[in-house]
Amino acid sequence: MTTTSTGYVALLRGINVGGKARVPMQTLRELLAAIGGTGIRTHLQSGNAVFTHEDTDPQTLADALQQALADELGLSITCMVRTAEYLRRVVAANPFDMTGVDGSRFLVIFLAGSVPLDRLAALDRKAYAPDDFRAGEREIYAHFPDSIRNSKLAARLTDRGLGMAATNRNWNTVTKLAEMAGG
Repeated sequence: MTTTSTGYVALLRGINVGGKARVPMQTLRELLAAIGGTGIRTHLQSGNAVFTHEDTDPQTLADALQQALADELGLSITCMVRTAEYLRRVVAANPFDMTGVDGSRFLVIFLAGSVPLDRLAALDRKAYAPDDFRAGEREIYAHFPDSIRNSKLAARLTDRGLGMAATNRNWNTVTKLAEMAGG
């Protein structure tokens, strides 16, 4: 009987930022291997990994990785695991025209569940201009042409504002991860 592996992308929230929740990428690779991941590669120092696994449930893998981080490092870190195919769909479904857009000022906000359309509907998009956003299925695409630092919209597109766990990656990172995952 032949088993097949699925490609995955792991996104850890809030690590290696401001000296808090330090997770060396070598340790992340070791933890992913310990839960059965293979072909593990990391990108940057901010908790991005591409790997394959025989398990077919991304949430099971996210839970296992969160538990491994807690057991080995004593850290409570939100982990999101998505299939490589899902990430390729996220790239392909981008509703924004990216012509001339600085990828470092364009975010994909990955959510623990479906986009809370009721919360987004309550936002007056014009009030946040030139910042803008569009909803996907389990992600929000957001453009901050001036800067995310001083954006009032950015504060609304956080865990607290959305009512669920969220982690974001800039467009450059999203497209690189999709490429690394075979897309």
